[in-house]
Amino acid sequence: QVQLVESGGGLVQAGGSLRLSCVASGRTLRNYAMGWFRQAPGKEREFVAAISGNGVDTAYADSVRARFIISRDSARNTVALQMNDLKPEDTAVYYCNGDMSPFWRPTRPGEAWGPGTQVTVSS
Repeated sequence: QVQLVESGGGLVQAGGSLRLSCVASGRTLRNYAMGWFRQAPGKEREFVAAISGNGVDTAYADSVRARFIISRDSARNTVALQMNDLKPEDTAVYYCNGDMSPFWRPTRPGEAWGPGTQVTVSS
């Protein structure tokens, strides 16, 4: 079982940037498609971005496309989410997710979750 831990959250003004990182332990991430999901207060958890196991395919929610970039470093067993031009509506707890499914299904979460990191964007 892989363990995931996020870092990099914080408080930022609108228009600013943050870089979230997800570090894995216990297993290599090479067999996992990795994704980021977020949950704002009073709302359901939603898909943000995903990257395939080999790093070739990526997917983004419409609300973050062209502002967020997902990447992975297999050597360091990490996944990152570069968030630019942040907006107050991006405020949420962001979760790293790993999916071992052999099928590319970017918006569906897998079984592995990190505890989350808070991102707060002030107006």
